[in-house]
Amino acid sequence: MEEANNGEDRDNKFLRKAVEEAYKGVECGDGGPFGAVVVHNDEVLVSCHNMVLRNTDPIAHAEVTAIREACKQLKQSELADCDIYASCEPCPMCFGAIHLSRIKRLVYGAKAEAAIAIGFDDFISDALRGTGFYQKAHLEIKRADGNEAVIAEQVFEETKAKFQMY
Repeated sequence: MEEANNGEDRDNKFLRKAVEEAYKGVECGDGGPFGAVVVHNDEVLVSCHNMVLRNTDPIAHAEVTAIREACKQLKQSELADCDIYASCEPCPMCFGAIHLSRIKRLVYGAKAEAAIAIGFDDFISDALRGTGFYQKAHLEIKRADGNEAVIAEQVFEETKAKFQMY
């Protein structure tokens, strides 16, 4: 039982740091109320907040920013020996970045609905529900057909020898 409490205490400590980052980002005007912490060897490697407004970059979410910084610090493109703590349930883009970075563990605080309630959109809740109910953007998606689609697919076949994937 004590080991479970230690794990819970650890999670709470790092999640609190992510929430502090969320407040910090809003207070300095960098972006929305989202924070993320990447933990390596039981220590905070990076602590970041949303930088969308400061960087005029719609993908500078806290989790993406934290993953980029952690990779730079560790000089590697995978974070398989790291955990990430996010103040809020990650959006699909951030969840994708977490997955692609091979982070071993995600702990988040608030549900997406808390952010949706104050006007944020693009949350994973839509993806999980298979709806676009909360989406504000209207995006048409079309797959190219004909020769261009074939040419685009050929790049994978023609370059596969250069990549040793998992």
